Amino acid sequence: MKLCSKAVFAAAILLIAFSEISVIYAESADTRNDATEYTIAANLLANNSPAWSNNQEDFDFANRGFIATDSPLIIPSLYPGFTSWNMEEFSFLDNATCPDTINPLLYRHAKLNKINGLFEVVAGIYQVRGYDLTSMSLIKSDTGWIIIDPMMTVETARAAMDLVNRTLGYYPVKAVIYSHPHVDHYQGVKGVITEKQVASGEVEVIAPAGFMDHAISENVYAGTAMQRRGMYMYGGLLPHDEKGLVDNGLGKRTPFGSASLIAPTIDITETGQNLTIDGVDMQFHYCTNTEAPVEIDIWFPDHKALFMAENCVATLHNILTLRGAQIRDPLSWAECLDEARRLYGDQAEVVFTAHNWPRYGNDKVIELLENQRDMYKYINDQTLNLINKGYTMDEIANMIVLPQSLQKYWYTHGFYGQIYMGVKATYQKYLGFYDANPINLKRLPPEEFARNITEYMGGADAVLERLARDYDAGNYQLVATIANYLVFADPDNIKAREMEAAALEQLGYQAESGPARNAYLVGAMELRSKEPVQAMNMISADVISAMSINQLLDYIAVRLNSQKADGEDFRMNMIINDTGESALIQVNNSVLVYWIDEHSDEAALTVHMPRKTLEQLALDPSVPPANVTIEGDASVFEGFVGVLDLFDPSFNIILP
Repeated sequence: MKLCSKAVFAAAILLIAFSEISVIYAESADTRNDATEYTIAANLLANNSPAWSNNQEDFDFANRGFIATDSPLIIPSLYPGFTSWNMEEFSFLDNATCPDTINPLLYRHAKLNKINGLFEVVAGIYQVRGYDLTSMSLIKSDTGWIIIDPMMTVETARAAMDLVNRTLGYYPVKAVIYSHPHVDHYQGVKGVITEKQVASGEVEVIAPAGFMDHAISENVYAGTAMQRRGMYMYGGLLPHDEKGLVDNGLGKRTPFGSASLIAPTIDITETGQNLTIDGVDMQFHYCTNTEAPVEIDIWFPDHKALFMAENCVATLHNILTLRGAQIRDPLSWAECLDEARRLYGDQAEVVFTAHNWPRYGNDKVIELLENQRDMYKYINDQTLNLINKGYTMDEIANMIVLPQSLQKYWYTHGFYGQIYMGVKATYQKYLGFYDANPINLKRLPPEEFARNITEYMGGADAVLERLARDYDAGNYQLVATIANYLVFADPDNIKAREMEAAALEQLGYQAESGPARNAYLVGAMELRSKEPVQAMNMISADVISAMSINQLLDYIAVRLNSQKADGEDFRMNMIINDTGESALIQVNNSVLVYWIDEHSDEAALTVHMPRKTLEQLALDPSVPPANVTIEGDASVFEGFVGVLDLFDPSFNIILP
């Protein structure tokens, strides 16, 4: 695959494609650099991968069973003036040759993820791919459809369902299955069914036990931080061109649109649990601590088809996602894949997943399950091997590579996660942040350290001269690292910002991982921007409404500003009028604790409110609480609301 380059980036206003979040970034001119000779040389080395000997198979699998698509594939958003999905923006991937500014391995993967439409996986099983980051799977039942993972937004899920109805005929949805509690697998549910249909019993919603708890804990409690970090990981700020967003490994990008959630009606609690819905027999494989805290694979015996959710996709996955989450367990992940292999591998003729494309033939099913099992087990075992030899996280991350026997398969390459990311996560899982060097017990704050190290190095001007020489020599990681100290010491140092941006940019052009590329390039973009990022909170009212009163109060406790609450000491009875729920709330020692269904006659006040008011208080405490009745000292309640923080979804990352 020969490399080439050239791109044009017109003045634009860019919108991050993230559920209910918008980010505006204005750029008057394209300030991005071309690939340097060192980047071109680094990308040429990717052509030596042993996987190239097996190039055509994935393209055959990704195109097999194609039925129809929308052309052009542009999905409008429910938000006026916005687009939810536009595959036409990725037409630059249609070129036969790879641009200099894209790793050729990632370019190949991006071309595969651009293949879109409605596909027949096997008779009776279909997928809509390329309409969202996630693929929506549909199983034809006796009288309707069973849908697995209804995408990330209402708009994209509805467009996918419209394609199915136009092409295969209209049939009612009989069940929806959420394979796991990540937003791209459930937020589009109201694009395919309604709450009324579920409440009436017309449609079942099936999910792994623990789904709701994990959906809340992962996406709400630290949701603002994940949202901001996600801007880097998913590259929503970037233009869609050869110097910008290319692919996200699991799919093209995250869509922009409306988020929804309908609570499950059936829990899957164990491996081997069987369900028959409208004539479709299913056996579930219940996994914990793999790609998600809880996740279900599904065996369809009548179709000899195995759905592996996101436990097994066309790339090395993340053991710790760059947006932030709980660490995943590579050993548990490997054991899950091995169990799926032992339970279903000898029978399955096709394996399909929530991302990327299916693989056909029993030999290919077994090969995928076994090789990805070994991939995660290798990361776990070899990280521990080197840990026990005294190596630290950063040392191990630069030491471990997959064996040649695994590198020849495309699905072991890091188009999403990377080996060095997985190694660091595994180290953290077993040993935590501390490397046993006492200098790292309590490090100086980044800005203070940056100011001092800059002075120790002889001042910013002297350092910039050396950085220019190292940049010209292709030492981009070193340049970005040192320049970052100059930026944190003085964020108004434009030369330092441009130096770091230029180095990050080249690292992005070289990256095999779509999310890593995005992170580098978004960092470069923000360093060059004259205006701060502006973002809206992505946590949706639908998700908040699905939270229990315990979860709502836990989230409100997270909002408590310890300094504002210092010295406060009171108890408050809270009664939720329309649900009959109640709680006794205490604020003391700058901590909020509560007891459900308890009441104190000694409390300073009793507050009556509807459930929606409590939800709004959790979602946005700056909105004056509505329909509140207070018995006792009303000023205590006003003070309570006043100590609750708003979280800024635009906080700095690449800048201090």
